[in-house]
Amino acid sequence: MLPYSLHIPAAFILIGGGLLACFFGYRLFRLVLGVYGFILGALVASALVASSNTSGMLIAAAIGGLLGGAIMYSAYFVGVLVVGAGLGVLAAQLVWAPTGHDPHQLIVILFAVIGSIGAWLSQRYVVIAGTAFGGAWTALGGVAALLASRRPTTADAVWLAYPLQPAPGNRWFLVGWLALSVAGLLAQLRGKKAAAKKGKKRG
Repeated sequence: MLPYSLHIPAAFILIGGGLLACFFGYRLFRLVLGVYGFILGALVASALVASSNTSGMLIAAAIGGLLGGAIMYSAYFVGVLVVGAGLGVLAAQLVWAPTGHDPHQLIVILFAVIGSIGAWLSQRYVVIAGTAFGGAWTALGGVAALLASRRPTTADAVWLAYPLQPAPGNRWFLVGWLALSVAGLLAQLRGKKAAAKKGKKRG
């Protein structure tokens, strides 16, 4: 959380970081990890401070952001494995959904391991897809924050970020997310092909 007076700058940071990840996620993956680490670190650290302590929230956000950014920037390989594991867990849930029951923990672990191995073997495409869809979600989350009609009634109100549900009740969000994700995915794939052609010419 942050002081509500800073929600507009924070929203622009989300938009900028999201678009960067969506369209240049693979080429600038370490930078994207650093940006996302800063955002997550700032949100988590500031949430540990009382909402009435504005200066404390800002200091905590700055320290948490720098720590989170540094950790994520240096965790390239770990980040790829985590993305793959997450996709594996999601696949397990989708496969078992028709049964009406959750998969056994061992099954979930097995899918997570398979996902991590698959991500490692095809990390380029995993990074491209993950950054395109994740970046689009982040960017539209910033847009939703700018368009929010609800305003605080007290001077010491805070702005809360809900990254997993940034725009409840707004149907445009899902449509926009899918469209922007596909655009970012295609842009990154084209960039990858162009880079490969340049590499062949130099060779």
